[in-house]
Amino acid sequence: MMQNAAQVVFAGHCQEANRNGLFTHRLTEEPVSCYVLVHGASHGAWCWDKVVPHLQRYGHTVVAPDLPGHGQDRTSIRDVTLKAYTDRICDVIDAQDDHVILVGHSMAGIVITQTAEYRADNIRKLVYVTALMPIDGKSMLDTTEEIRDPSVRVVADDALSYVYKEELLKQLFYGDCSEDDIAFARSKLVPQPMAPVMEPVQLTEGRFGRVKRVYIECLQDGIIPPAFQKKMYTAVPCERVISMNTSHSPFFSQPESLARHLHSLA
Repeated sequence: MMQNAAQVVFAGHCQEANRNGLFTHRLTEEPVSCYVLVHGASHGAWCWDKVVPHLQRYGHTVVAPDLPGHGQDRTSIRDVTLKAYTDRICDVIDAQDDHVILVGHSMAGIVITQTAEYRADNIRKLVYVTALMPIDGKSMLDTTEEIRDPSVRVVADDALSYVYKEELLKQLFYGDCSEDDIAFARSKLVPQPMAPVMEPVQLTEGRFGRVKRVYIECLQDGIIPPAFQKKMYTAVPCERVISMNTSHSPFFSQPESLARHLHSLA
């Protein structure tokens, strides 16, 4: 696999190559659905490691790519843009043999929203896991203006990226997660490129607007407050809202429950 190619995570017993040569694994010959799981800021495909096997036990195909500059991808921070993010996810979607359920966590709400504008005909449903829901013409920074606290981040000297203060990670992201999971995350987190969070989405009712949406709210979230989650999914209506009594990271603290909720959307 090329160094900057999508890093795709699967688990299962049935392996086959799709038309683009990426190998997928699944537990059954006939998957119920194909889920594409997109991580949030500073994270990587690794954050879904506990969720993937649960979804596959239901028979689903699951793809969890690293966005450019995250996880095992070595794209330079200078080259990471919102378009680079959406190009990566469009490539993953295009490699599948069926329509996908596109799931985004946190910042990835921006990514899946813009991707839906480009691939509306290939997406069965968008699922926002305590994720940002921008409106047309707004960036991540615009969307989070009323809740953004600059004191929780440290911006790099070149202003091209930022990191979250280590002493605040548990409070912000992992309030109900095990110490082992928090240590694992700390070892994997990377600086978040600045450009993608500053670029506005461009949406139309005829493309993004016709894709079905579901929101999974997390009621103990330390960085995107539940009231703000509700404000977003009220402004950008969803066909269903699911509540989880977790922190910002249900993929660590309640992976089986999260997978069950995702499976219910198949």
